[in-house]
Amino acid sequence: MMAVLLGGCASAHLSALPSQDGNARASHSRVFMQIQISPRAQKLPIAQNIARLAERAIRDRCGERATSTRSLRFDIDAKIGRESFRIADDGAGILVTGGDARGLLYGAGKMLRDGRFGADAFTPGAWRGHSAPQKPLRGIYLATHFHNFYHDAPLSEVERYIEELGLWGFNTVCVWFDMHEYRGLQDPEAQAMLQRLRKILTAAKRIGLDTALTVIANEAYADSPRELRAQWLPQNGYHAELQGHYHVEICPNQPGATELILRQREAVLAQFKTAGLDYLVIWPYDQGGCTGKECAPWGGNGFLKLAPKIAALFRREFPKGKVVLSTWYFDHFTSGEWEMLAQHFETKADWVNYILADDAPAFPRFPLERGVPGKLPMIGFPEISMRGAGGWGPWGGFGANPFPQHLQARHNQAGAKLAGGFPYSEGLFEDINKIVCAGFDWENRAADATLREYIAYEFSPDVVDEVMRAIPILEANLTRATSGEGASTRFVMPSVAGAREADALLEKAQGKLSPRAKTAWRWRVLRLRAALDVELSQNEFALTSRTEEMLRELTQIYHAQNAAAPVAPPTQDALRANRPV
Repeated sequence: MMAVLLGGCASAHLSALPSQDGNARASHSRVFMQIQISPRAQKLPIAQNIARLAERAIRDRCGERATSTRSLRFDIDAKIGRESFRIADDGAGILVTGGDARGLLYGAGKMLRDGRFGADAFTPGAWRGHSAPQKPLRGIYLATHFHNFYHDAPLSEVERYIEELGLWGFNTVCVWFDMHEYRGLQDPEAQAMLQRLRKILTAAKRIGLDTALTVIANEAYADSPRELRAQWLPQNGYHAELQGHYHVEICPNQPGATELILRQREAVLAQFKTAGLDYLVIWPYDQGGCTGKECAPWGGNGFLKLAPKIAALFRREFPKGKVVLSTWYFDHFTSGEWEMLAQHFETKADWVNYILADDAPAFPRFPLERGVPGKLPMIGFPEISMRGAGGWGPWGGFGANPFPQHLQARHNQAGAKLAGGFPYSEGLFEDINKIVCAGFDWENRAADATLREYIAYEFSPDVVDEVMRAIPILEANLTRATSGEGASTRFVMPSVAGAREADALLEKAQGKLSPRAKTAWRWRVLRLRAALDVELSQNEFALTSRTEEMLRELTQIYHAQNAAAPVAPPTQDALRANRPV
């Protein structure tokens, strides 16, 4: 086993030192923090990136001079299976073996979460065994728009966050290039966004993750030709106008329109050749679609004529890529779309690898009751950001929004029929929800079990009970409705039961945390949420000088100084600006 010295520390055995619980350990001496990488793993640059990631996690929690009670070794062995890992004793050390580089990443994550972090030492935990994921596509969709965290935060912070999500078992990062924001591909702001998206995907590749790009079938730039624009008003069987439509989308049945759409898609795909794409997700609604006579119903007609052409373009540029066809909002504005899709795929399913099926607030009934069209594997798109925020937010405006029991109910309903999914993320505030979804997809793990591991790792094993008691209260009190405007805006909470209890539980927990943990953003967004609930409930849901102080802290954490209203904590500055989407 070759020793790879990370962080410039030399290896050294020390005499037995007091452990974090104050007792001397005679069985293992401490060593300066290092991770050894086997010659097999050395051949994979990604393995070295993962080792550095693990070492950084330890140093962040234990300090730059961190030691370990046992040596840590990384290896690769294809025999244990793709994406799987094994943790075993190895003499005086711990051996983490991945079936491939990605499996090593997940094994490193498990090793870290199972351990204990002291003021200056990491003590590996007792978990030993083999673990492999149940679901093949365990993605996360990062919504890079509205000047949210993914849009405006320093790239170094976004890249680091992707690495941390990878440790929990995610294997794919998905982004979207929102065309309607720009006046063509060469718009300087469009080029800046494309560069940002490439860097985000490259960060995922550095630790062995796959990458995905979402395209809305008939989306268009802000200066799309008016004579080619799609229709969105109720007609031709539609009972409601299309939500999220920006009215610049293109109707593919207008002369020359399909050709224009395909040229634009080809040009966007070319922008990602250097980063590489493993999946293309083709989307129907929100913001796409067309209610015109020749397109309706869009999901079973115009969309199904256009999507195979876009898929063919993708496979030409990325021959090994896989296509995900979204059914988001099928039968939401009209009817018959699921039925028509099933008929289409009786003979023409070869251009699609996965069907994405989901809706808000409930999972669609058709694939649950009648099966997935084309008998294709189905993935979900759990909404983890907007629940309880009253339509247009502010999503995460009051801090963490954990709703593990809602996610558990959804998983109980549809999880057995899913091959994974892409939780929809607008920022940092739903970190707990992301990890709960990761637990479902890795090993069908109950939400509460994942929560306990999350709390012990991100905060401290000493506060698991208090935080576990507080989170159900925060979930029950999540909903709020906005009334009034400007400085007079109120955020009315239908339920405030237990708000003081949750606040007291987290205040008690905070007293047990290390200085690092109590100032880390994951703790702060949770702690601020409980405190804000109490402050609102005691002041007739009006904003106060105290809420302003806390909301400003959230704004700093989110980098939301220029955020649009749906993703901006409602500080007085944000309410005055009221930036549109």
